[in-house]
Amino acid sequence: MGEEAIVLYPAPPIGHLVSMVELGKTILSKNPSLSIHIILVPPPYQPESTASYIASVSSSFPSITFHHLPAVTPYSSSSPTSRHHMESLLLEILCFSNPNVHRTLFSLSQNFNIRAMIIDFFCTAVLDITADLAFPVYYFFTSGATCLAFSLYFPTIHETTPGKNLIDIPQLHIPGVPPIKGSDMPKAVLERDDEVYDVLVMFCKQLSKSSGIIINTFDALENRAIKAIAEELCFRDIYPIGPLIVQGRTGDNHGNNGDSCLTWLDSQPEQSVVFLCFGSLGLFSGEQLKEIAIGLEKSGHRFLWVVRNPPELQNQTEPDLKSLLPEGFLNRTENRGMVVKSWAPQVPVLNHKAIGGFVTHCGWNSILESVCAGVPMVAWPLYAEQRFNRVVIVEEIKIAIPMNESETGFVSSIEVEKRVQEIMEDGPVRERTKAMKNTAESALKETGSSQTALTTLLQSWSTK
Repeated sequence: MGEEAIVLYPAPPIGHLVSMVELGKTILSKNPSLSIHIILVPPPYQPESTASYIASVSSSFPSITFHHLPAVTPYSSSSPTSRHHMESLLLEILCFSNPNVHRTLFSLSQNFNIRAMIIDFFCTAVLDITADLAFPVYYFFTSGATCLAFSLYFPTIHETTPGKNLIDIPQLHIPGVPPIKGSDMPKAVLERDDEVYDVLVMFCKQLSKSSGIIINTFDALENRAIKAIAEELCFRDIYPIGPLIVQGRTGDNHGNNGDSCLTWLDSQPEQSVVFLCFGSLGLFSGEQLKEIAIGLEKSGHRFLWVVRNPPELQNQTEPDLKSLLPEGFLNRTENRGMVVKSWAPQVPVLNHKAIGGFVTHCGWNSILESVCAGVPMVAWPLYAEQRFNRVVIVEEIKIAIPMNESETGFVSSIEVEKRVQEIMEDGPVRERTKAMKNTAESALKETGSSQTALTTLLQSWSTK
């Protein structure tokens, strides 16, 4: 039989793709003789191009090969109208891609000895076609262990609350998770008649049937959840091998944005700047953008703020800052603030000595990047499982403070001002985040918890 290979199958959104590629690099660092094959399904929507990122990985890591599958046409319309629609469209495209994935796997198995396949949670439909193949299938869970504990327990919640929507349940008790309101659960499972609800119940049932689950987290960060998964939810094949974060830049197709941000930060005092950035899909209304600006101005603090166009202006290339922000705002704050359009190199920015706080949408990759930089967070969730993540980082891990929104989800300038001032002060949240940075570094050392978990995983493949 030929060379030994591992097949990775990420979901198309860039956050999922990037952390799966980092997993591939980490596996190679432990076992350079393996070849890594990454199957790519074309995304149904593309807020951020991945082409330059994929090209740079291919040139730096000859052992990583990308297999681009042809596009498929789902039943749904190709223009996503809502976030929910995006999720159902994504699941549909991944399901329709099964025959192409099967062909790729069959062809790879003719030339390589496939030791294992690692799939994203959203790619669960592929299990329909891997049953007749000889290798074990693992999950790579791109959110945290606390979210995994919820996912493993979700089918039980579904069965024990018949007819009830999670959004209406005042409090849920889930092993390894702090008491949490039903409305803080991931958006796609809040209501039973949501078009993806039943699919996600089914996917969650499949998690515990896999050969194992690799999680992008580390023991010290989510110790209680990791323990609960093994002991109370009785799933022992979990491998917390994080934090896996990208050290370089992704999506750097925004001209000199990156350099100008970092040059500006070089001239700011240490820990004096609050950084506001909300991921590739985080969008605010025009009214909310103005409110953030007023809050920042009144806070008196230095800031670096990444502004994207509101949803209704998404087809325009560049945000027009003068019309989006309050009149005179840019002039009045030019000596202590910088507003950048659409994108900033988040990891280099977070690691800059001038950054003292981070207002984030609570995507798991962003949380880990902040932890690794030792920067405390203001948690302002927008979509997916981000409200859930807020509860975890505010109440369980205590490395963030919450941005409180009104019933309609709107955040006032007064709240922005208050939270920016609070996060920039020295206090227990800052101390705890700095301590967590050290434990993250320890986890990745040769004898650390994450390295030990990775070694165990690789050994299990060599004996299969």
